[in-house]
Amino acid sequence: MQDLVGRVAVVTGGANGIGAGLARRFLQEGMNVVIADNSVPDLLRAESELAPLGDVLAVETDVAEVDSVQRLADAAVARFGAVHVLCNNAGVGGMQRFSTIDQLTWEWTVGVNLWGVVHGCRVFLPILAAQDQAYIVNTASMAGFTTGPYQAPYKVTKAAVVALSESLSNEFAHEYPHIDVAVLCPAYTATAIGNDERNAPAAYIPRAEADPDLADLRAKVSRAITEEGMSTERIADLVVQGMAARKTHIFPHPEWLDKWQERVDSVRAQA
Repeated sequence: MQDLVGRVAVVTGGANGIGAGLARRFLQEGMNVVIADNSVPDLLRAESELAPLGDVLAVETDVAEVDSVQRLADAAVARFGAVHVLCNNAGVGGMQRFSTIDQLTWEWTVGVNLWGVVHGCRVFLPILAAQDQAYIVNTASMAGFTTGPYQAPYKVTKAAVVALSESLSNEFAHEYPHIDVAVLCPAYTATAIGNDERNAPAAYIPRAEADPDLADLRAKVSRAITEEGMSTERIADLVVQGMAARKTHIFPHPEWLDKWQERVDSVRAQA
């Protein structure tokens, strides 16, 4: 998809981080943009910041709840009449040992990171299918290709998003050839994902309390994200370029594919 002027984009997790970067870039491209987030204060701030760039609609949304995603779709169509680009971007992270992760933490992470993408694709598919061209961009991570320690829920869900996106891309090539699907797989990016627990559900046990022994490692990773992370503006540039090239994989940090190759080589060595 190369001509974005006048088209409509929906971005979940759109009030902060990569989502806000995508929303800003889409507006600069001449698109109408709907940002979705589960934090009303963040939505109102983002809407105010983005409004000078173009027509933007903010919709409170819990992507883990299909009815909430349906209300998002209804609001987008009511305001703009169509949706051409869907960015299933909302996500949560976290570093914690498997033995300390309770059921609620698993359900929260899977609900946002995986069910949020599934709900988005299912609810918006009929709307996207009605357009002349459409694109789904699902935000995964290089964590979807690696299996290091202390991030089991995050890596499980991101690997699932990679598999879902590749499957849909292959299926839609036959069923909906005018809908492209891409999976965005960044590594360190300058976002506030380390502060994701601010929107955790009631009764959630913070990682610092559930697993204090990993405090130093969490701090080290947080510093690396802040100091070494790619800007969200650059990520958004690469997404727009990837859409123009009809890519199915967008790798802002291609050097990390070496880690994936090491995993492949390790598996093949055991065959």
